[in-house]
Amino acid sequence: MSFISPNRFTTRPEIDGTFGAVATTHWIASAVAMGILERGGNAFDAGAAAAFTLQVVEPHLNGPGGDVPILVHDVKRGKTDVICGQGPAPADATIAHFKSLGLDLIPGTGLLAGCIPGTFDAYMLLLRDYGTMRPRDVMEAAIHYARHGYPLVERICATIKTVQKLFEDEWPTSAAVYLPNGQVPEPGTLFRNPAMADMYDRILREAEAGGGGREAEIERARKIWSQGFVAEAIDKFCRTQELMDVSGRKHRGVLTGHDMATWQAHVEAPIHYDYGRYRIYKTGPWGQGLAALQQFALLKGFQLDGLDPAGPDFIHLVVEASKLAFADREAFYGDPDFVNVPIETLLSDAYNADRRRLIGESASLELRPGTIPGAGGKVDARVASGQRTAVGATGAGEPTVGRMGESRGDTVHIDVVDRDGNMIAATPSGGWLQSSPIIPELGFCLGSRMQMFWLDDTHPAALAPGKRPRSTLSPTMADRDGIPWLAWGTPGGDQQDQWIPQFLLRHVHCNMNMQESIDAPAWHSEHFPGSFWPRNSRPGVLVVEGRMPKETIEELRRRGHIVEIGEDWSEGRLVAAKREGVHRKAAANPRGMQGYAIGR
Repeated sequence: MSFISPNRFTTRPEIDGTFGAVATTHWIASAVAMGILERGGNAFDAGAAAAFTLQVVEPHLNGPGGDVPILVHDVKRGKTDVICGQGPAPADATIAHFKSLGLDLIPGTGLLAGCIPGTFDAYMLLLRDYGTMRPRDVMEAAIHYARHGYPLVERICATIKTVQKLFEDEWPTSAAVYLPNGQVPEPGTLFRNPAMADMYDRILREAEAGGGGREAEIERARKIWSQGFVAEAIDKFCRTQELMDVSGRKHRGVLTGHDMATWQAHVEAPIHYDYGRYRIYKTGPWGQGLAALQQFALLKGFQLDGLDPAGPDFIHLVVEASKLAFADREAFYGDPDFVNVPIETLLSDAYNADRRRLIGESASLELRPGTIPGAGGKVDARVASGQRTAVGATGAGEPTVGRMGESRGDTVHIDVVDRDGNMIAATPSGGWLQSSPIIPELGFCLGSRMQMFWLDDTHPAALAPGKRPRSTLSPTMADRDGIPWLAWGTPGGDQQDQWIPQFLLRHVHCNMNMQESIDAPAWHSEHFPGSFWPRNSRPGVLVVEGRMPKETIEELRRRGHIVEIGEDWSEGRLVAAKREGVHRKAAANPRGMQGYAIGR
């Protein structure tokens, strides 16, 4: 560990080269992506290969049944795009249906919460329109690790242990995969998922059998997924299985093969905000990325240069800005195909000048969304009682599981920059091994993203068939002086768009390189309603890493923050990559000891 100053040090070097740079949340995926670049693939080929590999080696954090937003900057096109791999609610997912089951929240586990899986089609679209390789080129590493084994990290084993009884008593298909010989596997064990390997290999064989070129294979693979044996297995499982979820009751799923056949991933324009010389890109308001842009819009009115990034002034301003931004998330954000989200107003100078006046010397204990005529809905702040869920070894937002399948899943992240300057930032998630029972013919489970909908038709994130849930998944890109520059992101649910701004603010205001910005002491607020079941809020609560300076903690408490102290290295799993002239740089988070950056 290299110390630069009391609050500025690095655990690793910032990777620097000219050929290419990769950063992901698991070292195997980083190595696979770098191998694709070495074989002549571009950043988009490498990103797809890393994504498929992460489904295998981090099954507690993402899977084929989940979802993914992707930001891409294609040098040939000269623009930044969003690939929306967020599948919407099925046709039979109505508020009336859930109410008829006696539910006022969509369960966070089981079959009921499954949206249309979005990952596979999104990666095929990425490969077809931006990549250069065939599907087998980018999937062969994932198939290899699923068939022949990969070493289990401690967090996978810990997650399996928390749901062992659920698997044994209620989800036998999951027990068959994740409790080999009836036991929780030990860390370091070579773990295999042959059913997933067979599923992906069958897709490739059927796609290749029709002949034609690369694009023909991709289109056949998409059809096989959405209309072939994969969709058939999902349809049958949801219709015939009635399984326990976090509500304490058994339910069937509502997802059908017809839902699968009628949806495809698509490309759309990102939203952005200009913060000084930086233009920051996010997905639309069907995700929470707008909350990061709103924080920058608020903080633009403060002088952050020269502030200590681990000092009370810096942290107080950023936390109070996040409270206002996330209050607006609750009031305004939703799928723009269904609701009016006043993005232009939310990012306007006039609106933010007015909101900025709410940031005072003391911590706010209120949820204070703005008021915009003709937009917004009711804010439901469920105040939690008792203590927060435990911070795991890799931070808040890691999978934590309580009674009868109560769980919170986390996420993975991928950043790649190639020698031509192409860039990708992707945050795959959902389909966690602990969130839904395994479909035996496929080796994976459905996601549970529908839990982010509200069963209240006055809410902008209200459930409706065909609507995208207001996702927490939030990859980020930024230009500097009009030139594509940085891709970054983190797992962490509601914390993603707290850690993401912290990273950039430290990087640009505190003269820290990317690795220093990742390694610096971090924090998150639990002030606003959570996006995951049971959607509680804890007004005024600020969770900081244990290595935060004592003087900072004392002053934050004096200002009214309810400060809770987590483990020394517990906040976030940020990774980042950037292009800077001919340089290709990357950095990865040491927390959890899984993320790695590679480059040359």
